[in-house]
Order: sequence, then C-alpha cells, then structure tokens
Amino acid sequence: MSEDESVEATESTESEVQNPLGSYEGERNKSGERHGFGRYLLANGDTYEGKYCRGLRHGHGLYVFKLGARYEGQWCRGQKHGRGSFVYPDGTRYEGEWKRDKRCGFGAYHYRNGDVYEGTWRQNYRHGLGSYTYADGGCKFYGSWVADRMQGIGQLTHQRHRHHGFWETNLPQGRGCYIFEKGSMLHGHFLHILDTSGQIVTEIDEASQELEISEDEPPREDTAVNAKELRPEPLKQGIVAVVWRSRRVTPYSPDLMPPEPAAVIDQESSVETLNDDVCDETDDERAEEYLKRDDDEVEYEDEYVDEEAEDEENDYLRD
Repeated sequence: MSEDESVEATESTESEVQNPLGSYEGERNKSGERHGFGRYLLANGDTYEGKYCRGLRHGHGLYVFKLGARYEGQWCRGQKHGRGSFVYPDGTRYEGEWKRDKRCGFGAYHYRNGDVYEGTWRQNYRHGLGSYTYADGGCKFYGSWVADRMQGIGQLTHQRHRHHGFWETNLPQGRGCYIFEKGSMLHGHFLHILDTSGQIVTEIDEASQELEISEDEPPREDTAVNAKELRPEPLKQGIVAVVWRSRRVTPYSPDLMPPEPAAVIDQESSVETLNDDVCDETDDERAEEYLKRDDDEVEYEDEYVDEEAEDEENDYLRD
C-alpha cells in the first residue's frame, strides 16, 4: 500500500469513527433534536436538506441518494407524504402525490423509454383511472387500472381510429368496437389463442395460477394488513395471439358504444384528489348489459354500409 493510500484509508477510518451517524448542520429544539431547517449528511453518503420536526424529516425537503436518485417534496414524520417528485439515476421520474412513502393519489410517471402514465396510484401501483401514452407509435390507452394492470373498461386511441372495449390483465378481451375517423363503427370481439392446443380461451384456469406450498411450510394466514395490500394479478400464460373477430360495420351511434371508463374511489386515495361526486352504480349495470348483448340481436339504425365504410374496414384489417 502506498503512502497516499495509507493516509486516505486512515482519514476514512477516522471519519467513520468520529461521525458514525453522519453530520448535521442546522436548527435544534431544547431537547437537542433536529428541529427546523437543517442539512444532514448521512453516514451512507446520502444527503438531506430541508425541514425537520422533533428529529424527523417533516415539511419540504430535498433528499439526494448516493447513487444519484433524488426526491424533492413534502415529508411527514420521516416519510414521503404529500406532493413531490422522485428522479431515478436512469432519468425515470415520478411527479405527483405520496402517502406513507408510497405513490398514492394522482401522479405522472415518465419511463426511461419515453412512455408516460398519468393517473391515480395506490401503494406504488397504477390503480384507478389513468392514461398510458406509448412513445413508440404514439397510441394511448385510457381506462381502468387495478394493481398495475389494465383491467376493466378502456379505450385505445390510434392516429386514425380508436378501440372501445374491455381489458383483462393488460389484454383486450371480449366485446368491443372500433371507431374510425370518418364516422363508421366496426363491432366485434377479442379472443385469446393458446399456443399448444390452439383452443380459444377467455379465462385461465384458476387452479393453474395457485402458488405451490411446500409441505414443510404451513400455509400463511393473511393478516388484516395483508388483506388491504394490493397484489397484481398474474399475467395470462401460453397466449400466442390476441385475435379480433369482426361482426358488423355500422354508422357511428353513441347508443352502440361500451360504457365510458369510471374512476375508482377507495379509502387509500388521496383526499385532495377525490371528487365530490359519488360513484354511480349505473356504469357497472351498463357494462354488464353491453356484454350480454349479441351482435345478431342488436337492432342497428342502419344496417346498410356504404362503400366508403367498407373500404375503411378493409384498410384496418389489412394493417
């Protein structure tokens, strides 16, 4: 070991001995606790500059991690709580509301690849009503999310057309319709194709998704806390294709549309982002009624389709 390396090692050791808990410069209360504005260099190399209350980060502050990530925003009793922005070393960033150190409420998440999600969150998951814009292609999904999955009613908008329908674990499924910019509607439904047998399925056997439990380990009983914890649904396995089966083309009619996506309101949502409106149960009734309808039984205002609408349908199917 060289002399310089020996000195650096000695200084580093002395620094760790002298400041095992880091160093703080700022205001304190009568009890000696960090209280008011201060700057704190943690022993692990992280830094915090902002407000304190009785030794805990409380109020507005900036926390910079040693590896480059940073959070600037509101704190409450040592946790991220309120509005704030978190920037990751790779450029990914979240700007929005927090609750007890987790993304909760309304916020926008900008991904490294340029995609953007803007909507509601719960327990760090996309949950509720939100939009996801794809940087590659520019299409945009707007609809319901449950524990980070596209789940329920949604809309997928492209440059010249958009699809209204239902999603299950990130995949379109069941009845829906396409609406084209010239005013025609293409009705049909999505089917999921399995890879081995070629069967058309709409659901995955629940038994195949159950977790294997070791004989040496007793089954875990969910506590009251675990019961409230969100868990993303497993993605469907073995699907090689999502197939659209068209049934009929009609002129545009709002009466033939699936219901619009509705906001999910629950106790975990931020109070500041809740609307005064009460959740209307008629949206669920409309969705159930729409799914029960058969295309052959629906009375369309005009079953005759002009050549322009047929050309538009053919262009879409060729794409």
